[in-house]
Amino acid sequence: MFMGTPGFAAASLRRLAAWPRAHIVAVYTQPDRPAGRGQKLAMSAVKKLALELGIPVCQPASLKGAEAQAELAAFRPDVLAVAAYGLILPDAVLDMPRLAPVNVHASILPGLRGAAPIQRAVMEGWQPGARAGISIMRIGSRLDAGPVYAMGDTPIGEHTSGSLHDALAELGAELLVTVLDDLMEGRAVAVEQDESLATHAAKLGKRDGYINWTRSAAEAHAQIRGVTPRPGARTVLHLDAGTDFEARSMPLIVSPGTIGETAAGTAPGSVRHDGQDISIACGDCWYTLGMVRPEGRKDMPVRDLLNGSLKNLPQGVCGEARSPEESL
Repeated sequence: MFMGTPGFAAASLRRLAAWPRAHIVAVYTQPDRPAGRGQKLAMSAVKKLALELGIPVCQPASLKGAEAQAELAAFRPDVLAVAAYGLILPDAVLDMPRLAPVNVHASILPGLRGAAPIQRAVMEGWQPGARAGISIMRIGSRLDAGPVYAMGDTPIGEHTSGSLHDALAELGAELLVTVLDDLMEGRAVAVEQDESLATHAAKLGKRDGYINWTRSAAEAHAQIRGVTPRPGARTVLHLDAGTDFEARSMPLIVSPGTIGETAAGTAPGSVRHDGQDISIACGDCWYTLGMVRPEGRKDMPVRDLLNGSLKNLPQGVCGEARSPEESL
């Protein structure tokens, strides 16, 4: 039995479907939800893939009721393989599989339990050599606290949360199959987590994308990468007037850029235009912006912005960047 909902989980379903030792009796995924501007009902990534593969799909709103539990029990699963399902599994459900209920979790447990482990790993992993990973754990009654069968990791490097998501999804799919092989052969061993090392990865909101330019450039860069593509890194440029340029404020969604030379002696948040690029002073270094998205427009290179809306922007230090919150 496979249980999952978003694209991260679809990678594990695809790998299980290709694994010759598995027969997927059914797929459980969350009910269709309104999505997009039209708010039309949309299928989850897992449901779309399951239908393509010809696997029966079940979409209960909850697994706490007797009827939903009876439906699941009728499949008589050997294993519940779970990845980002999004619904609580009651003890009665966890007791159903003959071998085990296992979960693909996108962190190196016990660190970063919770809803946003990939984004938080990037945001917090600004030190050189930082790594993120996957844990395959036996599901217990406490969220993400069950014993761990296996782990895998990868360097965070220059990953955004989007690219790291894709890398960890594939790593998790491979590790899941390895653990299921071990379970079938009776050699799987689950090791209890060290509760003293547990940390929480809270769900991100729009405010988590408000860039704090007083931090080091490495930390700001990690924050920007961690909220890309969602919820997006946001700042507001407050630009000074020039001979042929009117002072203005410009809200931007910022894609990852590059760390430049030292900004010693310059106030954090200062905006600099050098004729080709726009840079913002962090607590230690200048940060040169990459792609940007002005309000109501599409992503564009900074050069296009300088040749358009910011034509004639004075060169040198020409304003300051603040979070949207500070700009109110």
